[in-house]
Amino acid sequence: VTVARGVLLHPITMGLLLQSLFLLLLLLLGSCLHPAAAFPKGCYPSEEEGLKTFRCSNAQLTEVPRDIPNDTNKLYLDSNQIPFLPRDAFRDLPLLLELDLSHNAIARIESGAFQGLAEHLHSLDLSSNRLVSVSKDTFSNLKAKVNLSNNPWLCDCRLQELIRVVELAADSSGGIVCDSSTQEEQVGKAFLQVMADTDLCNVYKKTTDIAMLVTMFGWFAMVISYLVYYVRQNQEDARRHLEYLKSLPSKQRRSEESSTISTVV
Repeated sequence: VTVARGVLLHPITMGLLLQSLFLLLLLLLGSCLHPAAAFPKGCYPSEEEGLKTFRCSNAQLTEVPRDIPNDTNKLYLDSNQIPFLPRDAFRDLPLLLELDLSHNAIARIESGAFQGLAEHLHSLDLSSNRLVSVSKDTFSNLKAKVNLSNNPWLCDCRLQELIRVVELAADSSGGIVCDSSTQEEQVGKAFLQVMADTDLCNVYKKTTDIAMLVTMFGWFAMVISYLVYYVRQNQEDARRHLEYLKSLPSKQRRSEESSTISTVV
């Protein structure tokens, strides 16, 4: 009976072993064909309200991470140390609806940083960064509602042009405050209030025109001064020469005088 049982168990054991080896081979082959995504530490994908979300909040990032799933709808990069946004930073995210970049160290945004997001993006949060001045072209064709509050803005014509082309997020306009300004009395004021009182682009144009007029007047004054000096110097030279001629004998004096008069004429 023992021999018979041994004979019966041997094929079963071999079958299980072969099955285990086959499953292991499938797992190894699958990992080669579909390697696991290597997300940065602190980043993970999820699904929220039926939308594919990628969270990298407070992950100590110093740049926009690569290999973000290109079907991401909501991207959270808030509370990091990202200093600037390069061109085409989000080029491979055509389905992105919401982008949160708040509470970073962003001081510069290259033109074209949001290229490719115009069609779908409807929310862009850039609050609590280090933005001082941004070109209006940075947001060209972008239809998203933008939060620009709590940045150290320089209130000038450039910011006025920017505010006029973007759609500000609800209740965020009051947070756009002049940290510095071309006019000292505007520092600390909400920028929309400054815009209501002053057309900064018109003020800049007037200042430029006045500077040009002052420069032109300065050059004109220099030219006039030189001409006056030149005439007076020639008159002084002529007077001295005439005095010299008077001291000469009469015959020689006449010939010299006629020569001097013809030269002056």
